Amino acid sequence: MSGHSKWATTKHRKAAQDKKRSALFGKLARIIFVAAKEGDPNPENNAALAAAIAKAKSYSLPKDKIDAAIAKAKGNGSDGAAWVEVVYEGYGPAGVAVYVECLTDNRNRTAADVRAAFTKAGGNLGTAGSVAFQFERRGIILVEKTAAFDEDEMMLAVADAGGEDMEVGEEDVVVYTAPGEVMSVKTALESQGIEVRGAELTMEATNPQAVETSDAKKVQRLIDRLEESDDVQAVYHTMDLTEEQMAELDEL
Repeated sequence: MSGHSKWATTKHRKAAQDKKRSALFGKLARIIFVAAKEGDPNPENNAALAAAIAKAKSYSLPKDKIDAAIAKAKGNGSDGAAWVEVVYEGYGPAGVAVYVECLTDNRNRTAADVRAAFTKAGGNLGTAGSVAFQFERRGIILVEKTAAFDEDEMMLAVADAGGEDMEVGEEDVVVYTAPGEVMSVKTALESQGIEVRGAELTMEATNPQAVETSDAKKVQRLIDRLEESDDVQAVYHTMDLTEEQMAELDEL
């Protein structure tokens, strides 16, 4: 088991640099609301809801906000908005592929916002499927790296739990799973006494591309601009960034 994505670093940057934490919480609560409204409001019987709650907890969404979103969904019509999931695909500076997941009650507004972000960054919004083939859906589970951490033991635990791969960082361990098995692997790890900090689904670039730092900054500005939209839930890209480049992006 090996691999070196920048998921943990990117996730930390997103959480640390989000200028509107209330907006981030609002997005997380919206995901929970939709998952609970479209399925069983009990996370034990609703994998999508369980994953949404796990993701929310990893970003420190307060429990009362999680409970409120589920209670609102149980109201059957307390929120008149008809939320739909929409994906936008395109290319940013230096030909970097960008995949944008949205949850919206107004497709026209969202499309206009996303298109404007791409245009302003010097990129191009593409058609459905234009960049999706460059990504694969994966489950990710974040585990805190304790003082007693043993890589070999962790590798065996991940394998026993049904995980596919793992990445060991300075402070965390990222466990990768098949997209439909993230919650079962999370539960299996916890049953072995391993403390899980968060779990969610992601899109990982199949062939990451190296870019110049100047171009990486332009793409990051596009990502930041997209994430300012309340409708945008997640933005994925194909940049293969070095630790030095990540440090420079942290200063933007």
